[in-house]
Parts: sequence; structure tokens; C-alpha cells
Amino acid sequence: MQVSTVIPTFATLCKNPAPGRLLKDIKPSTKFFMATTSDISRGMILKLDGSLYSVVEFGENKTARAAAKVWAKLKGVDNSRTIEKTWNSGENIFPVRVEKKTFQYLYKDDSGYNLMNNETFEQIALGEEMIDAPQFLKEGSEVYVFINNETEQPIGAELPEKIVVLVTYCEPGLKGDTATRALKPATIETGATVNVPLFVNENELIRVNTKTGEYVERVKEKE
Repeated sequence: MQVSTVIPTFATLCKNPAPGRLLKDIKPSTKFFMATTSDISRGMILKLDGSLYSVVEFGENKTARAAAKVWAKLKGVDNSRTIEKTWNSGENIFPVRVEKKTFQYLYKDDSGYNLMNNETFEQIALGEEMIDAPQFLKEGSEVYVFINNETEQPIGAELPEKIVVLVTYCEPGLKGDTATRALKPATIETGATVNVPLFVNENELIRVNTKTGEYVERVKEKE
């Protein structure tokens, strides 16, 4: 299913297009717009010095003798940098409209990670640096691809926040040991390593947070 999304999601600046109308159909003058620091939000994609960054976290510093400042930790979308930026409160910022589409992960080859649009069956290949948490990708995985509506090109991709994976190797579990917070490394079906509680065993399903890479819970049945 294709999902049209505008980032940031504040109604006064970016109204959703009418049903059945894609963001790419909006006039070019509306593809890129200006806002102020009061509109900043987590997950917003900003254009800064010619590059795109996603807002990881933000806050405001106020002092009695100086003007308020707004700061943000920014993660590169079309680059590998992580930076911090400070603005004067009320200063202009430049969010970018994006369209969020659901793809399916097919395979990896020399061209990159090959994904297929679930609605149009269009296939694209993305480099590893464009995908958040690629170590958790497995064949058939759902992937959200963000399209820069200014250029109509992919600018990044992410997995669902939580996924279910199979543990393929770990040291034997300790039966009944569910109270301790001790962890042990476990290899999952994608080849990635996740620290899990001592009671987890091989061939069990676990839920993992793709944003943090951390174990969430054991899953009894495949979802």
C-alpha cells in the first residue's frame, strides 16, 4: 500500500493532498517551503547548506540576558554526517516535502539493496548508507522509502520500528531465568547480532527495535 506523507506534519504549513492525488501532482512552488523554528518537530527533514537532514531531537535554551535559542541534533539523509545546529528563536528553516511509499526488500547485489514498490511493482536499488538499520533487512521485509518531492528521487529508507526475527545462534538459555537483566549476544536470521536475555534460545522468535537495535520481547508465534 502506498502512503502519501508530508514531513513535517503540521497542518498550517503542509496540508495533505486530496484523496487520490499524489504529492508529485502539486505545483512546483509548493514542493519547497519556509517555516520557523517554532514549527520544528522530530522526524522533520530540513534542507541545510544544500544537504538534507532529519531532526533526531531538538530543544530550546532560554536565558534572562540573551535571546532564546533553538537547537537540534540532525542526522544526514543524503549524507553520513550527524551534526548539531542552533538557530535564533523564530528564525526561518526550510523543511522539504517528502512522499512515503511502502516497498518490499527483494535482494542485495552489486547495485545495492533492491526494493520493489508494493503498488506499482517498480524496482529501485538503494545504497547501504541510504537505509536506516540495513542489518535487519530480510527477504520480503517491508521498507518505507522517502521520496524528495522537490527532485522526485529517493532520499532514504527505514524499516518498521519493530520487527520479528528468528534467533539462529546463541548460547543455551537458562530455564526459568527471567528475572535477571543479564544479556548475551545472539545471531539473528539476517546475520546481525542482538543482545538478548539469558533465557532466549536458538530457533526462537524475538521482537527487535530497529531504531535502537535492542531486544524487545520474545514472540511465541510467528507474526
